[in-house]
Amino acid sequence: MRLSTRIALVAGTVVPLLLVASGWVLVTLVSKDLRAQADQRLAARAQSVAVAARGVLRATSHDRPRAEQARQRKLFTSALDVGVRLTGPGGTVMDGPQPATPVPLPEAGTRPSTVRSQGQSWRVLAVPVNGGGPEARGMLWLFSPDTAREAQLGLVRRRVLTVALLAAPLAGGLGWLLAARAARPLRRLQQTAGGLDPHTGAARLEHTPTGITEVDDLARTLQTFLTRYDEQAARTVEALASARSFSAAASHELRTPLMSMQTNLDILEAFWDLDAADRAETVHDLRHEHARLLGLLVMLRALAQGDLVEAESFEVVDLAELADEAAADLRRRHPEAEVVVDSSPGLTLHGWRPGLRSMLDNLLTNALVHGRSTGPGAYAALSLRPADGDTSPGIVLRVDDRGPGVPPQRREEVFRRFHRRPDSPGSGLGLTLVAQQAALHRAELRVLDGPGGQGARFQVTFPAEWPGHPRQPALPAHRDWLADPADLDRPADPADRGRPQGFHKERP
Repeated sequence: MRLSTRIALVAGTVVPLLLVASGWVLVTLVSKDLRAQADQRLAARAQSVAVAARGVLRATSHDRPRAEQARQRKLFTSALDVGVRLTGPGGTVMDGPQPATPVPLPEAGTRPSTVRSQGQSWRVLAVPVNGGGPEARGMLWLFSPDTAREAQLGLVRRRVLTVALLAAPLAGGLGWLLAARAARPLRRLQQTAGGLDPHTGAARLEHTPTGITEVDDLARTLQTFLTRYDEQAARTVEALASARSFSAAASHELRTPLMSMQTNLDILEAFWDLDAADRAETVHDLRHEHARLLGLLVMLRALAQGDLVEAESFEVVDLAELADEAAADLRRRHPEAEVVVDSSPGLTLHGWRPGLRSMLDNLLTNALVHGRSTGPGAYAALSLRPADGDTSPGIVLRVDDRGPGVPPQRREEVFRRFHRRPDSPGSGLGLTLVAQQAALHRAELRVLDGPGGQGARFQVTFPAEWPGHPRQPALPAHRDWLADPADLDRPADPADRGRPQGFHKERP
């Protein structure tokens, strides 16, 4: 049922009911007014009739029949249109309209009362009368019928019912017209929203304010909903693209180690009499390729998680505590390595805990792997310090090694996907994960010379946050850290494979 029809039915029902209720109140007020007028008329008439009644009682007490008859005529004449009944020592005289004799009458009072007789009501006023002695006392009653009042009230009731019956269709029709006009902006909004097609483009609802609060609020709600829908649709597209890229990257990067493993397996199967040294070398190669495959899959999964993480996953993280945990785990895996941590307590930020831990793990692992060439053993130094600033300080994370360092002209290349040195045991995705997490947290990532010009320093500067009010993350609109399948299949220089994403170079 249309809204205009519902409003018309409600108006056609409610308006007559309101009219009947108003009419009932009106009839009650009119009844009180008419009764008050009748009572005033009785009270005014009683003053003149009481004088004549006292004359009748005096004539009766002095036993003067002729004077009594004259006084009675004067009494009846002064009563005019009201009924009169006078009782005294000489009996009762009455004239005019009044209830039947057996009906009990009220005692003397200052206000009239109602008496009913034979289906008719009367207003009765009782007045004591004293003609000048004990034998000249009596009671005077004046009667006013309610016939005129009931007729007037009946006329008012009939008119109220007539108006209510006429108002029902008129109110319904007028309500329908007004509702149809008022619902016109709502219908336009419905037509506009119904014409949106998310398959042909972004679902944008254009709405011009109508001045109708409910319609404008509904339009804003729809716009908010559609904006969220577009965002989720875009995220769904990115998730599917990440899944396709994950599959493409895995198939591309795993091809070489799988073929190498297949070759080694073929050797083991073909040469049963292979000597122990060659067999051990072949098994070692298999273990190495297996570890490489496992590491590559773990890195690809981490990249995919970073591409799909939402702002709801961010929380307040104690970065110093997280750094101590990462260093402790690294020492357990590499007991021969020297891992130094120097951090200030209470350094917290609003971030994604798994991503920050992945950043710390990869920076420390990278320092150990590439810091062996000039020192007696593996070395990594991690420091956390507040950044100098005009507002609340940010956090500076530094990881130093004692390796050969990174030439300035190659400091952007190290963050490319699958970029690694020929002798590197890694997958070429560790520093890509670091760059991804720096971008997700709007941090500045730089490669510098190590202390004293020795080794390399990877520095991550997280933006400032007000104490007690952590900065809400502003995640990049598009995240494509996984390789593009089109780039993976094109013939190109291997060093250029997996071009770096543009947004990881943005600065907060």
